[in-house]
Amino acid sequence: MTVKENIDTVSMLRNAIQSKKGKRYKLLADGLAQAIKENRFDPSGGKLPPHRVLADALHVTTGTVGKAYNELEKMGVVVARVGAGTYVTTKEQIAKTETHFKHVAEEPTDYFDISRNINIPKPEQQIAASGLLDIAGDFDALAALDLYAPDKGAEKHRRAGASWLETTMFKPQWQNVMCTNGGQHGLLCALLGLFKSGDTIATEQLSYPGIISLAKMLGIKLLPIGMDRKGLLPDSLDDICKTHKVAGLYCMPSAHNPTNAHMPNSRRKEVSELCKKHNLLVIEDVSHVVSTDHNVKPLIEYSHDNTVMISSTGKALSAGLRVGYLYAPPQLQTRLANSIRSTCWMATPLTHELAAVWINSGKAWQLIETQLREMQRRINMVEPLLDELEYYTHPVSPHFWIDVPEPWRASEIESELRQHDVLVSTAEQFTVGRKYTPQFIRASVSTLIRDDERLMEAFRAIAETLKHEAS
Repeated sequence: MTVKENIDTVSMLRNAIQSKKGKRYKLLADGLAQAIKENRFDPSGGKLPPHRVLADALHVTTGTVGKAYNELEKMGVVVARVGAGTYVTTKEQIAKTETHFKHVAEEPTDYFDISRNINIPKPEQQIAASGLLDIAGDFDALAALDLYAPDKGAEKHRRAGASWLETTMFKPQWQNVMCTNGGQHGLLCALLGLFKSGDTIATEQLSYPGIISLAKMLGIKLLPIGMDRKGLLPDSLDDICKTHKVAGLYCMPSAHNPTNAHMPNSRRKEVSELCKKHNLLVIEDVSHVVSTDHNVKPLIEYSHDNTVMISSTGKALSAGLRVGYLYAPPQLQTRLANSIRSTCWMATPLTHELAAVWINSGKAWQLIETQLREMQRRINMVEPLLDELEYYTHPVSPHFWIDVPEPWRASEIESELRQHDVLVSTAEQFTVGRKYTPQFIRASVSTLIRDDERLMEAFRAIAETLKHEAS
């Protein structure tokens, strides 16, 4: 629908702006909401007019229209799709456009889902059974699990967390470890504890969908930073901090999700120095990688006082375990502990006890090695299918970041692959802001299905679709 085609709607919206006192964008938002309620726009997920078209029709600025659309999005009335426009919200439209942060169990089971990174099935069931039997036979441990734990977690669980985080280049102190119910909970606690509504956080142009959703819920603005194959660009971060009031940085320096970019030590040091210069609080997220790279230092090693690290056992051990760790300097721990207490009172002691049993016994490292071997086996199996395509991988990442050849868009390839019952992710789901959307898809070998032939079929469909569209 165009505005010029419906004079009544234009008149209604003009009256909404002029008949009451108040900020114009809020009055316009109210008028649009009423128009949508009255089905003046297509109720089955119809597209709203472009900003300029509506602004010209109503004799207002495009900024007023933009703010009105943002208000409607906050209300859940419309859904903004990057590069495509703003649509009336329906259940069907949400399913098509709100793909930022969907639960792994939400997709229909008749699709072969390689759009997500999840832990590959391993012998963790047997190890879990063994660990639970060990706990059941330790009556002192059971007695402790029956009580409230400290908000930072029990000391034995925090010590296990320190062991989990340790690498050749990083020797954490257990006193700086805090227990969370998984990496996403750790991220929520970091955002709640360190920032407030209205703050601005810089992050990579492509970032973890979980922070995009959380930032929107918490009223935190995300600013995109330029990237290359080594991660975020220090000059871009510096420029953004000079032109905006930035409170923090969220980044994934190790095997970045989704691009698989990996930041070398020299750039990590440079980024940390810039964060000190601009007084930024830093959230370093390593929860998405299967195994930590022992050849690089975490950002927190370069800037102890202003950095919080988030880690999780989900990708490496068990998604259902829901065990995560925050590593933070003492001066930030009270704020983080308050966030943990206000969101769940304490991380679940039983799951942290099981994780500690795995870590302390060495079984956790056995599971990681099994995971990495199986991941690499699958990558080696499907990689020849992609030989004529441009893509990026990383040794500790289970997915391919695949370039979509011009003139095709990633969304078109995603739609085509759905016709083959194959689900992939597009760059749009990871995009911060509305200006930068590269044409890439992400396809992962870490699927719950063990059928090699089915996995080969899925990647063969990707290769054939992309090669056909490129020809």
